[in-house]
Amino acid sequence: MTGRNADINKSPLVIDVDTGIDDAVALALAVGKGANILGVTTVAGNVPIEVATRNTLDVLSYLGRDDIPVHRGASRPLVAEYQDATHVHGGNGLGGVDLAKSGADEAALAGPAFIIQSAAKHAGDLTLVTLGPLTNLAIALNVRPEITYQIRRVVVMGGAFSLPGNVTPHSEFNVYVDPEAARQVFEADWGDITLVGLDVTHQTVLSRELWERIPEMNDGPAGLVRGLMARTFTERAMSGFYLHDPLAVGVALDLDLVQGTFCSVAVESSASATRGETTVAAADRGPRVATRVHAAAFVAEFGAVLGLPIADAASGFENAE
Repeated sequence: MTGRNADINKSPLVIDVDTGIDDAVALALAVGKGANILGVTTVAGNVPIEVATRNTLDVLSYLGRDDIPVHRGASRPLVAEYQDATHVHGGNGLGGVDLAKSGADEAALAGPAFIIQSAAKHAGDLTLVTLGPLTNLAIALNVRPEITYQIRRVVVMGGAFSLPGNVTPHSEFNVYVDPEAARQVFEADWGDITLVGLDVTHQTVLSRELWERIPEMNDGPAGLVRGLMARTFTERAMSGFYLHDPLAVGVALDLDLVQGTFCSVAVESSASATRGETTVAAADRGPRVATRVHAAAFVAEFGAVLGLPIADAASGFENAE
């Protein structure tokens, strides 16, 4: 950690997830780094809300943190018809991995209400990182607009700003699923919001070669990574796994992982071929759109925290342009 990030792991953190494969890995990273996780909120995205909530409980239990409360959130987007990504994450959202069922129950308080409660209780200190569609945050914002100055920092995994999308040629999945929510969040007057989009997440890759070196009989975080990514490298025959959600968690815990520029961000919400498209214009304030990332350094730290057989990598910004 650099000087200005030295105490960031002690700051309260809320993680908003639609727990599929990379959300599960991101939770493992946050737990492994000792983040001060107040709670996790779930939202319909990669998988339906019931599956996302069950997966979150089970992943946290696997990681030995079933003490972290899980708050069920929105079951559908604000306006658009819900679309999942089970073709990527598998029917159960975890690439077919069957984790032991957690004995913990989901918390009584709904996801958006927990965000509101946490923002008020930890005003000026809370970090919120969103790894799925922005429905929960938009609902919280509509109910309590003052969260924009209560939440110290928001980190969003979402958007494709200089690259093609990953669900259409124009759109990144999280924004595409609920563009109305994304628009509301991006236009709100936050004190500090960083958008970690495909421009930088596509530079953080776990390779097939590294995955193959993870021992099969590993029951720790490395074993979880091996199991979760198996479908990616076998059934889907991919050469690498983009660390979308883990990078967003990494940025929430270390702001210096990325550099970016302040922009105004427009979101296309019409039912057209460009639905979910994010376009930017230079601005004096607004969201900080990440454009460069310490990719090698992040992947090396990711591997070290989760016990993967990865060599130390040199740091240095890789240009996303």
